[in-house]
Formats: sequence, C-alpha cells, structure tokens
Amino acid sequence: MARYRGPKTKIARKFNDAIYGPDKTLAKKNYPPGQHGRGRRKKQSEYAIQLAEKQKAKYTYGLLEKQFSNLFDHASRKSGITGEILLQLLESRLDNVVFRLGIAPTRNAARQLVLHKHVTVNGDVLNIPSYSVKIGDVIAVREKSKSLEAITYSLSRGSATKYPWLEWNTSELSGKFMVVPTREEIPENIKEQLIVELYSK
Repeated sequence: MARYRGPKTKIARKFNDAIYGPDKTLAKKNYPPGQHGRGRRKKQSEYAIQLAEKQKAKYTYGLLEKQFSNLFDHASRKSGITGEILLQLLESRLDNVVFRLGIAPTRNAARQLVLHKHVTVNGDVLNIPSYSVKIGDVIAVREKSKSLEAITYSLSRGSATKYPWLEWNTSELSGKFMVVPTREEIPENIKEQLIVELYSK
C-alpha cells in the first residue's frame, strides 16, 4: 500500500507546522518549499484552506485518502460533534496509541512495530495498525520483543506520561486506554471544523 516516504521537512514546511516532531530546518526556513516558496502568494480560496487542513491531518496520522474518507464517514454517522469525533477516531487507532504510549518515537515507527507483530492487545498479537482501540483495552509490548533496541530507546524518552487518557505500566511495558480523549486533550494543531466543511460541500 502506497505511503508518503519523501522528505518530512518538506511536508512540515508546506503546512508551516512541525507535524512530524521538532524540526530544525523548519525553524530556519518557515516558508513553503520550492522555487517560489519565499515569493508572494495570492490569497488562498476557502476551498484551498479547507483542503490543506485535511491534507495536514492525513499526513499527521499517516492515512491514505480512502482511509481518511472512510473514517470521516464513520465519524459523521455518530451522534456528536463530527470534527471532534473524527480526531477521537484517529487517536484511537492502534498505531497512534502505540506512538502515544512512547513504545515508538513516531507514528510510522509504531505502524512498523504493529505490522511486525511486536504489539499485543489484551494479550493477543495484533498486526492491524488501523484497529480501533476500545476503552479498557491493554496495549503491550510482546514478551519476546521487550528487549528490542528500538522499543527500549523510545521508552527511555518517557513520553507516555504526557497523555491523561492513557495509563502506563513500566514494569509490564503495557498501557491501558482509559477513556476517549476530549478535543482539549488532543495536542495536534488541526482545525477539524475546516475538514468537516470540506466534506460537507
């Protein structure tokens, strides 16, 4: 399945947002990439602004167009604020939860760990990155993978304590999905209402 594997800084500069984490180049070149990046840009249309926000969300969470569209359809069928539900569904993906727990340093790395069967959900090995984690689910590092250098290095950074909807057990290398996060708790700089307006056209 095709995924973006190009320069991450280029995408971060495109949206002027460090969507892949701290970026020294973005700090120096806070203008769009390309020959005319510094040039004067004409005022963007409403549609262009909405489309850019959707693209930013797609790149941030590492989804393809069809996956993102299907997830939006799912969110729109639920009762509540569609934009907030969309972000909650994105946050509930297994690859994202593995990333949030600090088991992997990036979502791409988390996806790889899941695909290579290094992660369990409620004791069972699960290799589906898009699996929707439920409240009460326990996500853990597989026993034979606990000494994997990539995992131990990522965990040493201690990022699991950042998110109030997750509970981390250091001795077991496992985390529990305690509650669906509220919009205020989700740190991503995404204007989800623009995405809703785009799909509502």
